[in-house]
Amino acid sequence: MMTALDLDFVRSQFPAFSVPDLAEKAFFENAGGSYACGQVIDRLTRFYRERKVQPYGPYAASSAGGAEMDEARARLAAMLGVAADEVSFGPSTTANTYVLAQAFRQGLEPGAAIVVTNQDHEANSGPWRRLGDEGMDIREWRIDPETGRLDPEALKPLLADGLVRLVCFPHCSNVVAEINPVKEIVAMAHAAGAFACVDGVSYAPHGLPDVGDLGADVYLFSAYKVYGPHQGIMVLRRDLGMRLPNQGHYFNGETLYKRFTPAGPDHAQVAACAGIADYFDALHAHHFAPEPDAGRRAAQVHDLMRAHEVALAQPLLDYLAARNDLRLIGPRDAARRAPTIALALDRAAEPVSAALAGHGINCWAGDFYAVRPLGAMGVDLEKGVLRLSFTHYTTPAEIQRLIAALDRVL
Repeated sequence: MMTALDLDFVRSQFPAFSVPDLAEKAFFENAGGSYACGQVIDRLTRFYRERKVQPYGPYAASSAGGAEMDEARARLAAMLGVAADEVSFGPSTTANTYVLAQAFRQGLEPGAAIVVTNQDHEANSGPWRRLGDEGMDIREWRIDPETGRLDPEALKPLLADGLVRLVCFPHCSNVVAEINPVKEIVAMAHAAGAFACVDGVSYAPHGLPDVGDLGADVYLFSAYKVYGPHQGIMVLRRDLGMRLPNQGHYFNGETLYKRFTPAGPDHAQVAACAGIADYFDALHAHHFAPEPDAGRRAAQVHDLMRAHEVALAQPLLDYLAARNDLRLIGPRDAARRAPTIALALDRAAEPVSAALAGHGINCWAGDFYAVRPLGAMGVDLEKGVLRLSFTHYTTPAEIQRLIAALDRVL
């Protein structure tokens, strides 16, 4: 029998739920950024109080700061199933992707092709598409305009001539939310002689994936959506990372995690990312028997979070699917998607999100930088979509509160 998530314990780990104004509201804009767990806040505060010096020096405050930065990298890498030096920190996923695209621009041979999708957030599409201005062949893997689905069969003809060197796609879209078969797609890319770059920003908050098992050459996500500080985290496997041209200082070129960090990282925020690992380990210790392997701990926490989210999402999806005044984007089966639910309404979405705020529902509306998938599905971009996104700290009562508020507002 699957262990049930202890919501009282979970919410006790997030100081936001002790703030009266936030505790009284139901938070449904998690896809834009989650609440930070207490472990991250404590580490960030400690760093600024005690270690706000240049790290890795020979004195105590400096060496402690450097050690904590190394701890964050090593512990997250272990949870993600990769080597510690294959994890890089940057100011954002958008910035990390841009730097990576510049490395590919320099490293690819003339005539090489890159596959992008129109399901992506612009951060994992725009930097690659701009390489078309440099003469690269940019090929678009298109979604089904009705469902928003990426069909792996539609990728095959794009790979057929053997010229594709990189396939870029999301683990799940921030508006469609269907969980793509990453392992299958990566295997297809590799069989065609291409590397695979996966945008995991919309997936990682719902449980850290085993990137090593997925086989992705690049996996990107944002720490501030995984209960942490505003950092972009990039897994770049060594085989690819050491082939691409160094984008950092020339004298750091032999250090994998520095090769694609041209600017100095935010030391305090990198160190605070160890708090993400603290929180996941606290969840594991509260719910499961001791497990020495970090990857297995992460996998158990992943499944715990996903089971709770799926159970919460299904009644909401059923309610929305039964309405005739909106279009539910993405699958109706909660097990096939992340709990990020975009709705195309029969009116402008922004005033609806404002009205919901009056009922204690904090959410938002717009295009969420997903202009390409929304446009491909025929959504009126002037009206935008209402997006309702939650995570494992959401309660069944908050789902019912949301449904009641939607009844009143719509």
